[in-house]
Amino acid sequence: MFGINGGEFLLLLLVATIVIGPERLPEYSRQLREWVIKGREIVRQGKETIRAEVGQDVDWSQLDPRQYDPRRIVRDALNEPAPAPAPAPTAAPAPERAPFDTDAT
Repeated sequence: MFGINGGEFLLLLLVATIVIGPERLPEYSRQLREWVIKGREIVRQGKETIRAEVGQDVDWSQLDPRQYDPRRIVRDALNEPAPAPAPAPTAAPAPERAPFDTDAT
């Protein structure tokens, strides 16, 4: 839970007891409990809304923002096989010489 071990958690409880005071600690504990319950309910409703609007057939791997990492894009581009060279254009046939008209000159 948030990278806190048991000893650190007990220390936080002790500091909270000293700062808040033993007479107000039960009320703050109830408020914290209500916030946690409301937060869980909001997350649950959000999940239900997403499932209802999007459906079950969504490919979430396509929507993963990690696929747009610039380093990955460059690495993938550099590792792509080189495209096949385009065929060399064939030489156009030499144009025929226009007929010579002696009467026109």
